[in-house]
Amino acid sequence: TYDRSEVDSSVMSMVSATSSSSRLLPPKERLREKAFEYCQRLIEQSDRKALKKTDTELQKACIVESVSVMDIICGEDPSYVYRAFPCIKALYGRLNGDLAYARALLPIAQFYLNHSEIVAVDSEAVFCQLFSHCPAEQFNEPMLAFEFVQFCLLNVSVLQDRVTNYRQSFPNLLKFLAWNSSGLIAEFVELLPSLIAPETAIELLHTILDLPCLAAALDLQSACYQASDRTAWDQQGAKVAACLDAFRQPLYRGLFLYILRPEAGTGDTIDRLKMLHEILADMAESPRVVRCAQVVPVLLHVYFNTVTQKADEKMMNQLLLVLLERSSQLYNIKTFNVEVQKVFSTHLQALCKLHPPLIVDQSREILELASSPANIYSKEDFYTHVVWVIGEYLSVSYDPRCTVERITSFFESLEAVLFEITQVRQSASPPSFSPRLITVLMTTLAKLATRSQDLIPRVSLCLSKMRTFACSAIVMTCYSEEDTEEIITRAHELINLLKLPNVAQFVLAPSAGGDGPRWHRDTNASLPQGMRAVSGLLHRHSSFLPT
Repeated sequence: TYDRSEVDSSVMSMVSATSSSSRLLPPKERLREKAFEYCQRLIEQSDRKALKKTDTELQKACIVESVSVMDIICGEDPSYVYRAFPCIKALYGRLNGDLAYARALLPIAQFYLNHSEIVAVDSEAVFCQLFSHCPAEQFNEPMLAFEFVQFCLLNVSVLQDRVTNYRQSFPNLLKFLAWNSSGLIAEFVELLPSLIAPETAIELLHTILDLPCLAAALDLQSACYQASDRTAWDQQGAKVAACLDAFRQPLYRGLFLYILRPEAGTGDTIDRLKMLHEILADMAESPRVVRCAQVVPVLLHVYFNTVTQKADEKMMNQLLLVLLERSSQLYNIKTFNVEVQKVFSTHLQALCKLHPPLIVDQSREILELASSPANIYSKEDFYTHVVWVIGEYLSVSYDPRCTVERITSFFESLEAVLFEITQVRQSASPPSFSPRLITVLMTTLAKLATRSQDLIPRVSLCLSKMRTFACSAIVMTCYSEEDTEEIITRAHELINLLKLPNVAQFVLAPSAGGDGPRWHRDTNASLPQGMRAVSGLLHRHSSFLPT
C-alpha cells in the first residue's frame, strides 16, 4: 500500500520546483523548456490504449509531432539531447514491432540520424529495421510511401555516408514505386542516383527492368495474404486466379522470393526470367503493372546518365552485356518492350562512344546478336543500333585488336543477314522491317570493307543487287517510292565510292566529332554530305536525295 496524498504532494512539489526554475530562464529558453517537457509528457502518455479509432489516430499524430518538436529543440540546443534520448529510445522499443505505428518510426529515425553521434549511440539497428520492414510490409500505404521517400530525399547524403544498408535496400524501396508508381515517379527520379553503388549497380539495373514484375508480384502477394479478397480476384477471371495459384506453388517460390527480396546482394538477376514472365503473362494488362511499366524508361535514362559518369571499363562491359541480354528478356507488356529497347539503343551508342573497345571486348555476344535475322523482327530498333556501332567503332583507329580476321568475321555475318532479308522470292512475305535497316546494313558493310579491302568486291556485288530488291513487286507494295529510292541511291553511292578505296576509307572512317552535326537526314542511317559530293564527282548524272 502507499499513501496517495504523499505521492501527489511529491509530484506537485517537483512540478512547482521545475516551474520556479523555468521562470528564471529568458523567454525563448523558457518556451523551449516548456515545449520539451510537454512533448515528453505526451510521449510518456502515448502507451495508454485508446478507446476509439479516432483517438488512436490522434495518438499517432501526437507521437509524430512530439518527436519532431524534440528533434528541433535538440538541434537548437544540443544539451537537450541527453535528456531526450532515454525517452526516444523507450518509445522506439515500444513501437518497433507495431506496424500500425510505422509512420511514427520516421521522425524517430530522423532523431537518431541527427543526434545519435552526440551521445555515442549506435543507430544501425534502427535503420536496419526501418529499411527492412517498413517498405516490405507497408508498401501499400500511400502516405507512408510518400513520407518514407521524402525522408530519404531529405537525408540522402547522410544516409549514403552513415547508413550502410541504405544502398542495399533498393529492392525494398522500389516496392513503394511499384505499388504507387504514378504518385512517386518524380521523387524516385531524384532519389535513384543515390542508390547507385559500384557493387550493386548491375543488380539495380536488372531490378528497374523487372519493376513491372515486382508490381505484379506485390498484387499477388496482397491477394494471397487477404483471403477475404480471393472472391474479388476470382471474379476478375480464370487468368488472374491462375497467377495467384502459381504464386502459391512451391515450384515457383524461388522466383517470387527473388523478385520480392528485401535487399540487394543475392545475385544480379535470376536464370529463369523467361519462366517468371510466362507465369505473370496474364497480369500484363493489370492497371498497376501497366502504370509501373510506363515509369521504367524514365528511370533507365536517369540510371544510365548517372552510372556512365563514373563507370570504369569493367562496369561498362557489364552494362553492355546487360543491354544485349535483356533486350530479349523483357516482360511482355504492350509497348513496354519497344520503349525499353529505344532507351537501350540510345545508351548503347553512348557506352560505345565513351569506350569504343567495348565492341572487341564483347565481340562474341555482339556477333551472336547481329548474326541472327530473328532479332530484326523482335527488336529492330536495337538491332539497327548494334549494326551501326559495329560500323562506327570496329576500327583499328579505336582498338588495335581490330584485326583483319575479326573485321572479316563481322562482315561475313552481316553480309549473310543482308542477303537473307533481301532475297526476292515469289513465296516470300513482304518485308516487315524498315528501309532504314537496309541502309544501315549496307553502310556498315561498306565501312568494314574499307578496313579490309579484300572485302570490297564482295560488298560491291552485294550492293549491286539492291536495285533488284527495291524494285521487286513485293517490296513496292509495302515501301513508298521515297523509301525504295533511298535504298537504290544509297547502294549506288556506296558502289561509286568503293571504286576509290583510299577515298572511301577516308569518307567512311569513324567520325571524330560525334557531338557535332553530322549533316545527316538520319544520324543512324545516312552518310555525311562529303560522301554525296564524292559520289557526285564519280557519277554526275546520279539522282540525289535532298539533305
